[in-house]
This record gives sequence, structure tokens and C-alpha cells, in this order.
Amino acid sequence: MLWTRRTVMTGGVLAALARALEASAQQAGGAIRPVVIASANGLRATQKAMEMISAGADTLEAVIAGVNIQEDDPNDTSVGYGGLPNEDGVVELDAGVMHGPTHRAGAVAALRGIRYPSRVARLVMERTDHLLLVGQGATRFARAHGLQEENLLTERARVAWLTWKETMSSRDAWGPGLATPEGAKDVGATFVSPGQIAPEVLAWAREVAANPPTGTINCLAVNSRGDISGVTTTSGLAFKIAGRVGDSPLIGCGLFVDNDVGGAGSTGRGEECIKVNGAHTVVEMMRRGASPREACLEALRRVAANYNNNRKKLEQFDLNFYAVNKRGEHGAAALWNISISRKRKPQYAVNDGGESRLVESAYLLER
Repeated sequence: MLWTRRTVMTGGVLAALARALEASAQQAGGAIRPVVIASANGLRATQKAMEMISAGADTLEAVIAGVNIQEDDPNDTSVGYGGLPNEDGVVELDAGVMHGPTHRAGAVAALRGIRYPSRVARLVMERTDHLLLVGQGATRFARAHGLQEENLLTERARVAWLTWKETMSSRDAWGPGLATPEGAKDVGATFVSPGQIAPEVLAWAREVAANPPTGTINCLAVNSRGDISGVTTTSGLAFKIAGRVGDSPLIGCGLFVDNDVGGAGSTGRGEECIKVNGAHTVVEMMRRGASPREACLEALRRVAANYNNNRKKLEQFDLNFYAVNKRGEHGAAALWNISISRKRKPQYAVNDGGESRLVESAYLLER
């Protein structure tokens, strides 16, 4: 056979078309395994969501019920009630939701006084013609729909905030003065609080003050019909400037769902995720044929490229992506093999039936 440029090009087009048809056939005919995935703090969330999906619940209803567990948990200082506050000592919450089957989304940012921002985000989606409500308007909207307003600053979070406040500068009036006895220099020795502050809480507060964590919970679900939904909810970067909004409530950044392809979400430093439209980038990589794991790694490569792969700058933050495709395949990747604040290997929670478990994430760089 005489090979010409025309025949090579035609053959390449035909081969590409054949691969596309084969992939389409596999997606149409292949079995979809229901799965729920989440960031590492989502073991209970994935368990709850899978139980609800198995009982016939909608995927969005299930993932919101799952993350409500963390929003309710005072020991998760990155989400909801108990979240670490902004620099003024006020807890501000962000959340976004996406419902794949109906192509809808809703979000809230800088929400104060309402411990379930994920529920408010869903109300924005279902009861308004808007996508994002912020600040006082978001709080008034939540109250109008019957959500209770309350003080979200727990004693534990308050100790951490005051410790951070006192260690931020030697030139302001926060912290012990010149006349303070040496034995009373630590915040725990003079702190006015009901009850005694446990030494482990003080140790944790000092670590948090030195390395303010980001936290967050992202949760994604696929049911047996291939319907996908997702939610991301957070109290944001600890001790942030009041009014700061991260990636979590920004559709396409901290969360994105396309019911024909898959869903993705993020935790970690939101500013870096926003600059690459992280979750949307992950889903688009899956649309082009990448596995969930490889799609997450590609988004991280783009983040690293923004700093010309300068390790000195990249070492100053953590970032994680999580992804699931329409067939129920899943994956996650972290920027680093060891996180700054948690000093451990990156993991994510998975439930594909039975008990939820932690699975190791891929990572881009090694510390």
C-alpha cells in the first residue's frame, strides 16, 4: 500500500473516531459502581451518604447530610461549628453545592452565625434565581428560611485565636506586658476561661498559631444511574482577613460537577486553586480521557507552573484535589507527600459499599 499524507491523516481520524466510539460504548454499557468520596476528614460523611444513596436518596441530599456531620462537630476546626475564626475572632463559613442531574448550583460565602452553610447553599440553589450569596445578605437569607443563628466560636477555637493574636507581633498590646512574671508568659497561665485549659489544647493552639491550617471537607457521590453531586464546605483559612473568600463556594474552583463526565473538589490553599479553576480543570481533563487520579495531578502541575516550579514558594502551602468520574472510578492527588499542618501522607475517604476507608492519595512533589 502506498502511504501518503492523506491516507495517514485519514487513518488517524478513523482511529480516533473508533476510540471515541469504543469509549462511548463502554460508558453506555459498562456497569456503574456507586461510590462516595471525600477529603480525609470525611469517613463519617461518606458512610452516611452511601447509606442514604443505597436507600434511594438523591446524591445531593446524601452528600449534604454527610458533611453536616462535620459541620456539627466542634472538634473539626476547619468546618462549621468549631471552625477557626478570622483575624477578628469571628467564624465565617463558605460552601458550594452542585447537582449534576439538573445542572444546578448554589453557594454562600462569608456566612456568619449559621453552622450549616451547605444547607444554605442548597437553599440558594433551590429557592433563588441566584448562584452565590455573601456576608450579611447570606445570613439574613438563612434566617428567612428558618435556620437558627448562633455563636459558632467554641472555647477551643477561641484559645487558638487568642494564642495566634498574642504571637503575631511584639509591637502591639496583645499578650503579656513587661511587668508580667516569667511563669505567666504562656496564654494558659493567665487566660480568663471557665475551667482549666488542658495542656494538649495549649500545645495544639501554639501549633495552629504557628501554622494556620486550611482544612475543609469536599464530598462527591455517584449513584447506580451515574448521577453525580458534590459539596464543599469550610470555615476557610484560619485567622484570615475578615471577608476573605476561598475556593470552596466558587463554582469551578473548589467544586465542579458535570453529570456527563464527573465531579471534582478541592481542599487546601484556596487562592492557588482559584487561579487555575482547579475543580473545573480536573473535570475537563477527565472529559479528555484522563483518569481521576491523573486529572488531579494535572491541575496540581498547573499550580506549580504558576510559580515556575519554585519549591521554596510551593513548600509554603498544601493543596489537594479529589475526583470521581461517571463510571464510579475515583482518585485524589496532593501537592506534597507530607502536609504542612498534619505532618502525614495525603489520604482521602472512600465508600463503595460496606465500611468507609481511607485511601492514599497520589502526590506531585516530595518534601
